[in-house]
Amino acid sequence: MGGIILPRRMFLWCMAVIYLAAFVSLYVQIPGLYGNDGLLPARRQLRFSGKPLREQLLSSPTLLWLGPLLGLDTHTAMELLCIIGAALSLAAILVEALRDSVVFFFLWALYLSMYQVGQVFLYFQWDSLLLETGFLCILVAPLTLIRGSRAVRQHDGVTFWLIRWLLFRLMFASGVVKLTSRCPTWWGLTALTYHYETQCIPTPAAWFAHQLPVWWQKLSVSGTFIIEIASPLLFFSPLRSLRLGAFYLQVLLQVLIIFTGNYNFFNLLTLTLCLSLLDDQHVNFWLRKKDKAGNNDSRLWSWLRYLVELAVWSLLIFGSIVSFDLQVDAKKNIITARTAFTYHQFNQFLKTVTIPCIWIGVLSLTWEMITAMFRCACVSGFLKRFLGTVQWTLFAAATAAMFTVSLVPFTYIEYDSNARLWPGVRQAYELVDRYQLVNSYGLFRRMTGVSGRPEVVIEGSNDAVTWTEIDFMYKPGNLSAPPPVLTPHQPRLDWQMWFAALGSHSQAPWFTSLLYRLLQGKRDVIELIQTDVSQYPFHRQPPAYLRAHRYRYWFTEPKADGSYPQHWWRRVYDEEYYPIVHLGNTYLESMLNQYGLKDKSPPRMSNNAVAKAVRWIRSQVRGVPAHTLIWTLIACSATLCLLLGLLSGNKCTRNTPLPPEADHTENVPDGSSACCGESDEQQRAEDEEDGKESEDEVEEEEEEEGYGEEKVSAGDEEEEEEEEKKKICE
Repeated sequence: MGGIILPRRMFLWCMAVIYLAAFVSLYVQIPGLYGNDGLLPARRQLRFSGKPLREQLLSSPTLLWLGPLLGLDTHTAMELLCIIGAALSLAAILVEALRDSVVFFFLWALYLSMYQVGQVFLYFQWDSLLLETGFLCILVAPLTLIRGSRAVRQHDGVTFWLIRWLLFRLMFASGVVKLTSRCPTWWGLTALTYHYETQCIPTPAAWFAHQLPVWWQKLSVSGTFIIEIASPLLFFSPLRSLRLGAFYLQVLLQVLIIFTGNYNFFNLLTLTLCLSLLDDQHVNFWLRKKDKAGNNDSRLWSWLRYLVELAVWSLLIFGSIVSFDLQVDAKKNIITARTAFTYHQFNQFLKTVTIPCIWIGVLSLTWEMITAMFRCACVSGFLKRFLGTVQWTLFAAATAAMFTVSLVPFTYIEYDSNARLWPGVRQAYELVDRYQLVNSYGLFRRMTGVSGRPEVVIEGSNDAVTWTEIDFMYKPGNLSAPPPVLTPHQPRLDWQMWFAALGSHSQAPWFTSLLYRLLQGKRDVIELIQTDVSQYPFHRQPPAYLRAHRYRYWFTEPKADGSYPQHWWRRVYDEEYYPIVHLGNTYLESMLNQYGLKDKSPPRMSNNAVAKAVRWIRSQVRGVPAHTLIWTLIACSATLCLLLGLLSGNKCTRNTPLPPEADHTENVPDGSSACCGESDEQQRAEDEEDGKESEDEVEEEEEEEGYGEEKVSAGDEEEEEEEEKKKICE
């Protein structure tokens, strides 16, 4: 694989952006979810038993244990940690020197602290994925703050390989679990005919995607399986064009998901992982920069490479046609598709490829390690070579350890393969499991809502006769309200309302707490439903009674004349979800006591200078929609990065002199453009090469000049001799 300086820089910058979105999104929701008057107060997760701080951190690794030392209650401490995380992320976006291992360690520790007390509202796969990727950033990022330099490290390719391995595990498992679940919609290739309207929070584009013909939806499901199961095997190909092809297939899938669904930062994080498939040469191609590493391959090798690439893509296309029985129906102008293999055949395929996939990973990682080792050996200077070798040893060992531990969650997709793992690997996995260093993945295992999207609708009343529906800001409810676009924000209450509708309220204890807080009129909880409290129907006075019903929702369809309907949704009443309750109601009180949701004593409130500062920051953002706040911060930081890049580019252009023989109409030389657009470490490496070349050129020029001077002096002597001869003759 070629150089990975530019993809690594892009990866670290994108991770800073994703951390910013994650921290801000969570910060906005902390009072309503985890505050003292929230749905699941976080203080109940931290029992201060008087044990030493070290034991508390080992039992539950969260920085919130330090709250009492600062005189802060748990709610205020959570807000403070989120503010610090958002500030660090924003600083890392703007300043490249802060995209450092130390900074990423603190970001990971801060988000892990939130995760430990987040309970059901933070137990999503993308939260685990962010923690795992965030920990890998500690290994991938440079130690700028300690070393004072962002120079290229010889082991960077080894640690960056872990990102590619994580992407492979994520995509391969996501495709496999759809078939191992035996879900009839995935096996019948009809999943997407339900997905767009039954996903948690669809976008307006989902309505239009839902109207596509069934044959296209089946073809799309076939393409999803190909992208998620077959193409990840190309991630470790030694041929870069195959890796780039797999990269663009993954990007296509993620972009389509972003257009049709609101999955917070998950798809953006997956796109960031895809950067591990790129190299400097391809990024320079995007930037329209001339790549200094020319193609020196022989014609024979080029032809062999093209033939192998053609064979691989042909095999992929042929396998897709055979596996899904793709046929062209010329009469109807459609492409038909069906699953042409059985569950038993797929299970045998999975048993066959799981262990070889691990060995492919071992070979790929070994190649990266050997390549990095030879680079260390080629470094000039004994001390630099020794330090480079020590660093290579440490980071190669860490990479091998992370790869080994990740085999446990990866092999969950196939029982026999998991059973063949060495017991010591499982023990190591159990030791690090609490830190979310490696996780198992598998999204959309089964398609829900086949008989209609279940949706819980809460109604309030002041007289138990006239009822008013309480509409959420994001989730479906009002039939005429258009679906929102809110990526990368995740409204966690709306997401849990989607899960709650799939079962009974007894499976979602927090729902009882939600009704209790609404009856009390708690503003923090109301803002989870409507950021603009004036849009909440009971903002003047809390409702005296509440109840909940379950409905079945479907997308509407275009009218016969092709015009669009007035409403986005249609619905049918299903059943009662929660009975009528009021404050002091026997049923409500019994449920609160059963789940331990009643406050036995008033919570302690902090009132020191830090707590006042935290509350002041909260007052400044109160009432601002979370997705608006996130995109404002991202847009402003990206604009500042662009302006700083332009300013540094102009400075480099002014400081780079043109050669005398250069024409005035020519562009700035490559050296100046590289100075502005490329990383310091890449520019430093190129400058060293250029310096060696320039030294050689100077020596050659000096030799030529000396040779010319000898010629001139010899010519002058000959002319003087001729003049003397003429004088003698005269």
